[in-house]
Amino acid sequence: MGILEVKGVNKRFGGLQALGDVNLSVKEQTVHAIIGPNGAGKSTLLNCLVGKLIPDSGSVMFDGQSVLGRKPHEINQMGISRVFQTPEIFADLSVLENVMIPCFARRDGAFRLHAYETVRREAGIREQAEAMLADVNMLEKRHMTASSLSRGDKRRLEMAMCLVQEPKLLLLDEPTAGMARADTNNTIDLLKEIKAKRDITMCIIEHDMHVVFSLAERITVLAQGTPLVEETPENIKGHPKVREAYLGEAQV
Repeated sequence: MGILEVKGVNKRFGGLQALGDVNLSVKEQTVHAIIGPNGAGKSTLLNCLVGKLIPDSGSVMFDGQSVLGRKPHEINQMGISRVFQTPEIFADLSVLENVMIPCFARRDGAFRLHAYETVRREAGIREQAEAMLADVNMLEKRHMTASSLSRGDKRRLEMAMCLVQEPKLLLLDEPTAGMARADTNNTIDLLKEIKAKRDITMCIIEHDMHVVFSLAERITVLAQGTPLVEETPENIKGHPKVREAYLGEAQV
């Protein structure tokens, strides 16, 4: 039994079968990648995991509890955090203030913007946020406005915002999208550091095979909303159907 168990999940949008009988098991404290071409159902599956979509049928269990029917913030408080394809940060706030907000939400429940001034005054929240920023090598930038950060540092900030909530499962939706190779490699190194320091499970959706093969211990390939194969990276590289459909001879 994995920490995340998806069984028989189906989702249709009108006449389009976005997900068809999806089964997925993510073992605790592993890095599991989900790959596939555009339209394969990766984002739809991810949205089913975090409560943004409800499957037409099937089950989604996290740490022994069903996530179906729960609101996104309730799923978050169960121990699932999501890193979005485009960094979701508060652009007009400082780096430190961005990390203080999820600290408050984790302690007191869904965050209310009118409570923000209270958050700013709390020394314990500030110390917790600063410790997390130090952990992702962003402490020296804590007083910078988030909008002024590079793409790579915005991603690093979003990681800090997720990790400060101490999730058991970190879902990453194309964490290196739009990055230059140097920022991509820095993000790979950061994710490796996070995994080494914490008892955390990661599930990554990613198109960049360099990222996938640098991080993943298991890979699931989706094709037209249905899992094609689940294997180790070594076996995925050599799988003829995967080679033909997703990776291409030049990339493996």
